[in-house]
Amino acid sequence: MAERSRNETIVLKIRNILFFLFFIGFCFKAKAQNNFDNFFKPSDSLNKQRLNTVIVSEAIVGSATLIALNQAWYADYPRSDFHFINDNAEWLQMDKAGHVFSAYHLGSFGSNALKWSGADKKSQLLYGSTLGLTFLTAVEVFDGFSANWGASLGDVAANVSGTALFVSQEMLWEEQRIVPKFSFHTTPYASARPNVLGSSLPEQILKDYNGQTYWLSANIHSFFKSSKTIPKWLNVAVGYGAEGMITGKDEFVNTVFLPTDERYRQFYLSLDIDLTKIETKSHFVKTILTVFNTIKIPAPTFEINGLGGTKFHFLYF
Repeated sequence: MAERSRNETIVLKIRNILFFLFFIGFCFKAKAQNNFDNFFKPSDSLNKQRLNTVIVSEAIVGSATLIALNQAWYADYPRSDFHFINDNAEWLQMDKAGHVFSAYHLGSFGSNALKWSGADKKSQLLYGSTLGLTFLTAVEVFDGFSANWGASLGDVAANVSGTALFVSQEMLWEEQRIVPKFSFHTTPYASARPNVLGSSLPEQILKDYNGQTYWLSANIHSFFKSSKTIPKWLNVAVGYGAEGMITGKDEFVNTVFLPTDERYRQFYLSLDIDLTKIETKSHFVKTILTVFNTIKIPAPTFEINGLGGTKFHFLYF
């Protein structure tokens, strides 16, 4: 399940890219009509043409991704009765953090897409923000009917948590004050098992859990709106990472030189920027800033790790 989950993450992130490219494709049609920036402006009332665009786009990309996933991973392995497995101890829960991240941002995309179409707030939350949960649940069903793997309650809980993080903030504050983000740095662990952890930089970004860090980035000004001294774009971020892993479980598959033979967790405190708080009149720029707001910017960072040590990073990636 661990190696399948790793490649599931790849598919999910590719799906995010496909959604964005599909969205950009429509904008260029609008540009030809000399209406480029207005295309990105959310409709003031329900626009059925935009709504149909959202529904058809999500159906096509979602179905294509599930079909590709089935052919790439499940078709060559035997089926079984639906069953669960417990993989909660694998990869020091870094894969679960990835599920929270994916569910949140897929839900955010779904909600914003319906907002763009002019759908009401209830529809945005009910049908848009649950996009990630719906898709990831379908993946878990695939897992559950595969003899080689199985559905994971831990994955389901992480998916629900990511969706709940988005929905709860919309209901409580009508804005996203706390956003999951992602950062990455290369590690020597990938070279020990490149077929699993990645043989190139793009693969390692997606596969090497040792170099991944998942963050919760909170906008300070949104909690102190009356303050005139706190910049609107300033965030404080707490991060979670782990190192010492070349397999999902607490074991090594071969003898290699590595910085440590002990798996350990890492906790971070850092500064960040909320790109969506940068003022601009361009709806196109706002869209671009929203997309890149999923990435934690490099910044001074304080680390506490599970080996009992602390470390200050002048710039942490």
